[in-house]
Amino acid sequence: MTLLQRIESPADLKKLSPDQFPQICEEIREQIVSVISNVGGHLASNLGVVELTVTLHYLLQTPEDLIVWDTGNQAYAHKLLTGRQARFQTIRQFGGLSGFCKREESVYDTFNAGHAGTGVSAAVGFVEARAQLKQSHKIVCVVGDGALTSGLTLEGLQQAGDSQKDLLVILNDNQMSISKNVGALSAYLNRTITGKFCTRLKAETDYILETIPQIGQPVKRMANRAQELAKGLLLPGLLFEELGFRYIGPIDGHNFEHLLPTMENVLKLNGPTLLHVVTKKGLGYEPAMKNPVWFHASAPFDLDTGKPRNKATKPSYSAVAVKTLIQLAREDERIVAITAAMCEGTGLTAFENVFPDRLYDVGIAEQHAVTFAAGMAAQGMRPVIPIYSTFLQRAYDQVVHDVATQNLPVTFCIDRGGLVAEDGTTHHGAFDFAYLRHMPNMVVMAPKDENELQHMIKSCISYNVPTAVRYPRGSSLGVELDPVPDVLPMGKGELLREGKDVALVAIGVTVHQAMVAAERLEHEGISAAVMNARFVKPLDGELIATVAKQVKCLLIIEESSRMGGFGSAVLEFLSDEGMTQVRTKCMGLPDWFIEQGPQELLREKYGLTADGIYEQTKQLLTHVSAQPVFL
Repeated sequence: MTLLQRIESPADLKKLSPDQFPQICEEIREQIVSVISNVGGHLASNLGVVELTVTLHYLLQTPEDLIVWDTGNQAYAHKLLTGRQARFQTIRQFGGLSGFCKREESVYDTFNAGHAGTGVSAAVGFVEARAQLKQSHKIVCVVGDGALTSGLTLEGLQQAGDSQKDLLVILNDNQMSISKNVGALSAYLNRTITGKFCTRLKAETDYILETIPQIGQPVKRMANRAQELAKGLLLPGLLFEELGFRYIGPIDGHNFEHLLPTMENVLKLNGPTLLHVVTKKGLGYEPAMKNPVWFHASAPFDLDTGKPRNKATKPSYSAVAVKTLIQLAREDERIVAITAAMCEGTGLTAFENVFPDRLYDVGIAEQHAVTFAAGMAAQGMRPVIPIYSTFLQRAYDQVVHDVATQNLPVTFCIDRGGLVAEDGTTHHGAFDFAYLRHMPNMVVMAPKDENELQHMIKSCISYNVPTAVRYPRGSSLGVELDPVPDVLPMGKGELLREGKDVALVAIGVTVHQAMVAAERLEHEGISAAVMNARFVKPLDGELIATVAKQVKCLLIIEESSRMGGFGSAVLEFLSDEGMTQVRTKCMGLPDWFIEQGPQELLREKYGLTADGIYEQTKQLLTHVSAQPVFL
C-alpha cells in the first residue's frame, strides 16, 4: 500500500513525518497525471501546487480551519487528501467528481468557484462571519498570480487590509521563471521575520515609533521598507503592505525545508498576511513543464509522449472565428481583438501572430475588457472581444452601461455558447441569449454552421451597432466555406425546408439537428418545415408569422436557457401579433444549473438531439390532434 492510499483524511496525513512528504507528493503527482491522461482536465497548475496543499492540510485543522481555493481547478491534490481518492478517476465525468471545488461534494470544499478572482472576497466574507459568530478558526485563501489581475481580487484585498482581521492569503505565483530572491537566504529571512521573537520585537518597535509625534509614522514606514529592501523585494512587498497586509516572501513552494517552518510561523501571525509562494507549473511531468499552456486544461493525452490522443479532423468554431477575424483585419485597420486572459482558449494566438500590435490581453478583467473596448469604439475603432459565454456574464453591467446605452459598435464573439461538457455548472453558456436580447440596441445571432459563422462575424463588424455572435465549443460540421465572408441582412432568417404539419424553428447548433429530425419525420408522412432563425434579436417576425400560418404547431429549439431566451422571444412575438391559435412548445435548457458531462450525453439528456426533436414533435402533433375543435 502506498502512502497516498493510507490517507483517507488530513488526520491521516498528520500521522506521517515531514521526511515522508516528498514521497507522498510524488505519488499524488503520479495519480493526477495518470487520471488526467485518460479523462482530461486541469493538469499543469495542479502539479505545481502539491507541496503547498500537503503543507496546508498538515498544519491546519481542516475542515474546522477553512481553505478557499481561487480557483478550484488547482485543488486536485486537495481532493486526493480529503477522502476522494476512490472516486478520483471520475473527475469531470458525468455523475463524478467536479473539476472544481464543490460544497455539495465535500465538507472540505468551502466555496464553489469556476471563475478566477472570487477567492479573496469569499474569504473576507468568511472572516467577517467568523467575527460575528465569535469563532476563532483559521481562514486561508490560495490565489493564483493571474487572479491578481481581477478587480474583484483587489477589492477583496482592500477590505481585508482595512479590517485588520486575521486572514492568510497565499499568492501561488506559478509563472514560468522563479525570482532570484528565492533560495536559502530568502527562506531564512522569512523564517526569522515570522519567528515569535522578531514578530514581537517588530510590534513593540512599531508601537514606540507610533508614539513619537510627527516623525514616528514616517520612520516606521521607512523601517518597513528597509526590511523589504534587505530582501531585494521592495516593490512587490510594498504593494501589499500599502494595502494593509504583512507581506512575507517569496519562498520556494516546492521545498519543505522552507515551506513548512515559514507556513507554521505565518499561521501564528495576527491580522491580514500575504505569503508569496513561487511554484512551477507542471512540475513532475516533463511535457506539462514544457507546454504549461496546453496542459492548463488538456484533453486526454498519451502518458508517455504527452501528445493528444485524438486530434480533431474538422476545425473548431473558435478557429474559424479567428481565421475570419484575421481575414477581415487585413482589410480593415480599425479592427482590434481584445481578450481577458484567454488568448489560447479563444484561438486568438493565431491573430496575435499576424497582428501583434492589434491584440490586447487585459488579464482576468472582463469588466475592464468591455469598457476598454467601448472606449476604442467611441474613437472610431472596431473592437472585437472573443470571450467564453460564462465569462461575459462577469461584465454584464459594462455591456449595458458602456456599450449598449451608447450604441457603440463593439463585437462580442461568444465562444462556448450552450453546453460545454466536463467543466460543468460554472462554465455552461446557458444564459447569453436571455441576458443579451433584452438590451436595447443589441443585435444577437447564432450560426447554423461554420460558413454562416464567418458571414455573421463580417456582419457584426459592418452593422455599426453593438453585436454578439454566439457559437459552440468543439469541432464544426465540416461544411465548405465561402471564399469571402458577406454581410447578412439584419434580422432575417431563412426557411431551409417547407412543411405543412409542423415548423421546427431552430437557432445555432440545433438547426442541423432539426434538419435531421425533419427528414426522419418525412419518412413517417409528417411534413415538417425547418426555419434557421439566425437572429435572436432582431427577430425575423415576418418569416415566423408566415410559417406559423401554414402549420398546425411550432416547435422552438435552442441550446440555451428556456427562460427568457430565444423561445421566449418567439412567444412574445406571437402574443403581440395575436397569433394565439397556433400550438407552440419550447425546447431548451431547464431552470437549473446543468451538471458536467460530455456534450452529446447532455444534449441527449435534455432532448437537444435529432431524436429528442423527433420525439417532441410527435408528442406535440398528438396533443394537437387530440384537441377539440370549437366553432
